[in-house]
Amino acid sequence: MSPTTISATNADLGNMFHRVPFMKLLGVTRESSENGLARLRMPMRPEFTNLFDCAHGGVLMTLLDTAMASAAVSSVGFRSSAVTLSISANFLQPGRGPLTIVGKRTGGGRSICYCEGTVFDEHGTALARAIGSFRFKNLVLEPEPVVARAEPSPPATGA
Repeated sequence: MSPTTISATNADLGNMFHRVPFMKLLGVTRESSENGLARLRMPMRPEFTNLFDCAHGGVLMTLLDTAMASAAVSSVGFRSSAVTLSISANFLQPGRGPLTIVGKRTGGGRSICYCEGTVFDEHGTALARAIGSFRFKNLVLEPEPVVARAEPSPPATGA
Protein backbone atom coordinates (compact mmCIF):
# COMPACT_ATOMS: atom_id res chain seq x y z
CA MET A 1 0.00 0.00 0.00
CA SER A 2 1.21 3.48 -0.73
CA PRO A 3 1.79 5.95 2.12
CA THR A 4 -0.96 8.33 3.11
CA THR A 5 -0.10 12.01 3.36
CA ILE A 6 -1.66 13.81 6.26
CA SER A 7 -1.36 17.32 7.55
CA ALA A 8 -0.04 16.86 11.08
CA THR A 9 3.07 17.13 13.16
CA ASN A 10 4.63 14.20 15.01
CA ALA A 11 3.08 15.54 18.21
CA ASP A 12 -0.40 15.39 16.59
CA LEU A 13 -0.29 11.74 15.51
CA GLY A 14 -1.65 10.39 18.79
CA ASN A 15 -4.58 12.79 18.50
CA MET A 16 -5.68 11.88 14.96
CA PHE A 17 -8.61 9.92 16.45
CA HIS A 18 -10.32 13.20 17.30
CA ARG A 19 -10.27 14.24 13.63
CA VAL A 20 -12.44 11.29 12.46
CA PRO A 21 -15.90 12.72 11.62
CA PHE A 22 -17.70 9.42 12.22
CA MET A 23 -16.35 9.20 15.79
CA LYS A 24 -17.58 12.77 16.39
CA LEU A 25 -21.03 11.82 15.07
CA LEU A 26 -21.22 8.85 17.44
CA GLY A 27 -19.84 10.87 20.36
CA VAL A 28 -17.00 8.39 20.90
CA THR A 29 -14.13 9.59 23.07
CA ARG A 30 -10.79 7.91 23.52
CA GLU A 31 -9.87 7.67 27.18
CA SER A 32 -6.47 6.12 26.51
CA SER A 33 -4.43 4.50 23.79
CA GLU A 34 -0.86 3.43 24.43
CA ASN A 35 1.41 0.42 24.17
CA GLY A 36 -1.14 -1.69 22.29
CA LEU A 37 -4.07 -1.07 24.62
CA ALA A 38 -6.98 1.32 23.92
CA ARG A 39 -10.04 2.34 25.88
CA LEU A 40 -12.99 4.21 24.33
CA ARG A 41 -16.33 5.47 25.66
CA MET A 42 -19.60 6.18 23.92
CA PRO A 43 -22.86 7.51 25.35
CA MET A 44 -25.90 5.61 24.12
CA ARG A 45 -28.47 7.64 22.23
CA PRO A 46 -31.87 6.47 20.93
CA GLU A 47 -30.73 6.68 17.30
CA PHE A 48 -28.04 4.02 18.01
CA THR A 49 -30.52 1.39 19.19
CA ASN A 50 -32.46 -1.42 17.54
CA LEU A 51 -36.15 -2.36 17.80
CA PHE A 52 -35.51 -3.76 21.30
CA ASP A 53 -34.09 -0.46 22.60
CA CYS A 54 -30.61 -2.03 22.83
CA ALA A 55 -27.33 -1.03 21.21
CA HIS A 56 -27.50 -1.83 17.49
CA GLY A 57 -25.10 -4.56 16.36
CA GLY A 58 -23.67 -2.30 13.66
CA VAL A 59 -22.75 0.29 16.28
CA LEU A 60 -21.05 -2.41 18.38
CA MET A 61 -19.05 -3.59 15.33
CA THR A 62 -17.94 -0.03 14.63
CA LEU A 63 -16.82 0.39 18.22
CA LEU A 64 -14.92 -2.91 18.23
CA ASP A 65 -13.20 -2.05 14.95
CA THR A 66 -12.23 1.40 16.19
CA ALA A 67 -10.90 0.23 19.57
CA MET A 68 -8.82 -2.53 17.99
CA ALA A 69 -7.40 -0.19 15.34
CA SER A 70 -6.57 2.35 18.05
CA ALA A 71 -4.74 -0.34 20.02
CA ALA A 72 -2.87 -1.36 16.86
CA VAL A 73 -1.61 2.13 16.01
CA SER A 74 -0.70 2.84 19.63
CA SER A 75 1.53 -0.25 19.58
CA VAL A 76 3.73 1.43 16.94
CA GLY A 77 3.73 4.85 18.56
CA PHE A 78 1.15 6.24 16.09
CA ARG A 79 3.78 6.22 13.29
CA SER A 80 1.34 4.28 11.08
CA SER A 81 -2.36 4.09 10.52
CA ALA A 82 -4.13 0.73 10.49
CA VAL A 83 -6.68 -0.57 8.00
CA THR A 84 -8.97 -3.46 8.86
CA LEU A 85 -8.38 -6.74 7.06
CA SER A 86 -10.89 -8.89 8.95
CA ILE A 87 -13.15 -8.90 12.00
CA SER A 88 -15.06 -11.72 13.62
CA ALA A 89 -17.47 -10.84 16.44
CA ASN A 90 -19.69 -12.61 18.92
CA PHE A 91 -22.68 -10.81 20.43
CA LEU A 92 -23.16 -11.89 24.02
CA GLN A 93 -25.79 -9.69 25.67
CA PRO A 94 -28.13 -6.85 24.73
CA GLY A 95 -26.72 -3.54 25.88
CA ARG A 96 -28.02 -0.24 27.16
CA GLY A 97 -26.50 2.85 28.71
CA PRO A 98 -23.02 4.27 28.16
CA LEU A 99 -20.56 1.83 26.61
CA THR A 100 -16.88 1.21 27.31
CA ILE A 101 -14.81 -0.44 24.62
CA VAL A 102 -11.38 -1.99 25.16
CA GLY A 103 -9.04 -3.00 22.35
CA LYS A 104 -5.75 -4.87 22.76
CA ARG A 105 -2.99 -5.88 20.35
CA THR A 106 -2.37 -9.60 20.76
CA GLY A 107 0.27 -10.35 18.13
CA GLY A 108 1.53 -9.87 14.62
CA GLY A 109 4.55 -8.27 13.06
CA ARG A 110 5.70 -5.13 11.28
CA SER A 111 3.02 -5.05 8.58
CA ILE A 112 0.04 -6.93 10.04
CA CYS A 113 -1.14 -7.15 13.63
CA TYR A 114 -3.85 -9.03 15.48
CA CYS A 115 -6.15 -7.54 18.08
CA GLU A 116 -9.07 -8.39 20.30
CA GLY A 117 -11.80 -6.11 21.56
CA THR A 118 -14.69 -6.13 24.01
CA VAL A 119 -17.66 -3.80 24.47
CA PHE A 120 -18.95 -3.42 28.04
CA ASP A 121 -22.13 -1.82 29.37
CA GLU A 122 -22.19 0.58 32.32
CA HIS A 123 -22.23 -2.37 34.76
CA GLY A 124 -19.14 -4.02 33.28
CA THR A 125 -21.08 -6.75 31.49
CA ALA A 126 -19.45 -7.86 28.23
CA LEU A 127 -21.87 -7.23 25.35
CA ALA A 128 -19.72 -8.25 22.39
CA ARG A 129 -16.21 -9.55 21.71
CA ALA A 130 -14.21 -9.55 18.52
CA ILE A 131 -10.89 -10.50 17.04
CA GLY A 132 -9.44 -8.71 14.05
CA SER A 133 -6.44 -8.36 11.81
CA PHE A 134 -5.08 -5.00 10.69
CA ARG A 135 -2.51 -3.87 8.13
CA PHE A 136 -0.31 -0.96 9.04
CA LYS A 137 -0.36 1.87 6.53
CA ASN A 138 2.58 4.28 6.54
CA LEU A 139 1.90 7.94 7.15
CA VAL A 140 3.80 10.72 5.43
CA LEU A 141 3.64 14.00 7.23
CA GLU A 142 3.31 17.17 5.22
CA PRO A 143 5.98 19.64 6.22
CA GLU A 144 4.84 22.19 8.75
CA PRO A 145 4.20 25.57 7.14
CA VAL A 146 6.86 28.13 7.81
CA VAL A 147 5.34 31.17 9.43
CA ALA A 148 7.36 34.34 9.09
CA ARG A 149 7.69 36.18 12.35
CA ALA A 150 7.26 39.90 12.29
CA GLU A 151 10.18 41.83 13.66
CA PRO A 152 9.21 43.73 16.78
CA SER A 153 8.63 47.42 16.20
CA PRO A 154 11.01 49.79 17.91
CA PRO A 155 9.52 51.45 20.95
CA ALA A 156 7.66 54.65 20.21
CA THR A 157 9.47 57.80 21.22
CA GLY A 158 7.76 60.99 22.23
CA ALA A 159 8.25 64.01 19.95
